[in-house]
Amino acid sequence: MSRNWHSMSAADLGRGIEGGSICPVELTESFLEAAADHPYGAQIYARMMRQQALDTAAAARARAKAGLRRGPLDGVPVSWKDLFDTAGVATEAGSALLKGRVPDRDALVVERLSMAGLAPLGKTHMTELAFSGLGVNPVTATPPGAYDPQAVPGGSSSGAAASVRHGLAPLAVGSDTGGSVRVPAAWNDLVGLKTTAGRIPLTGVAPLAARFDTIGPLARTVEDAALAFALLDASPAPDLREASLTGARLMVLDTIALDDLDPVIAAGFERAVARLAAAGARITRAALPQVSEAMELSGILYTSECYGTWGTLIELYPERMFPPVLDRFRAGRGHAAHDYIAAWQQLDTLRAAFAQATAGYDAVIVPSTANLPPKTTELLADHDYFTRENLRTLRNARIGNLMGLCGLTLPTTTPLAGVTLLAGPMQETRLLRLGAAAEAALG
Repeated sequence: MSRNWHSMSAADLGRGIEGGSICPVELTESFLEAAADHPYGAQIYARMMRQQALDTAAAARARAKAGLRRGPLDGVPVSWKDLFDTAGVATEAGSALLKGRVPDRDALVVERLSMAGLAPLGKTHMTELAFSGLGVNPVTATPPGAYDPQAVPGGSSSGAAASVRHGLAPLAVGSDTGGSVRVPAAWNDLVGLKTTAGRIPLTGVAPLAARFDTIGPLARTVEDAALAFALLDASPAPDLREASLTGARLMVLDTIALDDLDPVIAAGFERAVARLAAAGARITRAALPQVSEAMELSGILYTSECYGTWGTLIELYPERMFPPVLDRFRAGRGHAAHDYIAAWQQLDTLRAAFAQATAGYDAVIVPSTANLPPKTTELLADHDYFTRENLRTLRNARIGNLMGLCGLTLPTTTPLAGVTLLAGPMQETRLLRLGAAAEAALG
């Protein structure tokens, strides 16, 4: 077995399987063993799916020997955020409220990737019910940060990002309602794709705010993200060959996204913009007031739906929740239904105005986060600090959700300082092609 497998891209592992140099069973066993032996393995994986993974890998091995592989990732392992239903295996969404919940069938996207031959390594830890961007979860576990195990990994797909970053999975699947794929991807120097709401079916996925919930991959490369997206979406894989930034029009969003940035984040973003320009992109900076107006609506839009979804169960056992997350849910119980409906109508108007203002651009670009990962102990010790940092962490990512966009975060030469490209709804294929060109430019 090769320990290099744990730093290789999913696509390269697939090519090794195709060429006969990698056995899917040995590959899967290697990742299972790595998770069991890793000092933070139990903080990353909530539970393993050893037998399911090995059975899937054995079938992939047989297909590879027969020359009947189902696709480029057939036989490659994957980790699943603990809100995707898996038949016979607990799915608890990082919450004591759902402890012991065992579904009797797989989520649709789990079925799709299983049919494609991806071996399910296990379920990764996450923020309670996916309602925080920091990745802190004292109820179950908080995965380690990318460079400092005492720092948070980003959330809510915290374990998903950590599983790839720490070499315990070549690919992970998470969800993004307000930044939950892109924040942990950025804070782990990974690629993270937020898909358009409504594009990939949420059947068998624990909800948070259904009108904002999306599914997306966390990966080492844009190629990996594109291949995973195609499987999740049941669509052809995007063609990334000869992708170029020459002539691409990119808008740097000056509204909110550049406010109050950590100096490291600010410097990293400007270096990234310069690299994109040097690769041929045409950069414009613009202020769009629709973003500020949408941000003012986000509280009622998110908390009303989240509390409407989980409020009944929460109020039966509120003592089982981490207080700052409980408070965030409860913020939604005071909103009137007519105010919530009016807010959505206003947001639809703002989305249309945003689309018109950005119609001539290939993407809008923003720093993936405004801040660097805080320390876990400091967040646990000060609930007000937790609340402030959580909102600051999710702020830039939430722009994409509010505007109904798809988004791709890419690592840069500055660790933890990801840059996000935002494109119009249902434009994932075009965004991934643009992202492949940007990835090459960003190094």
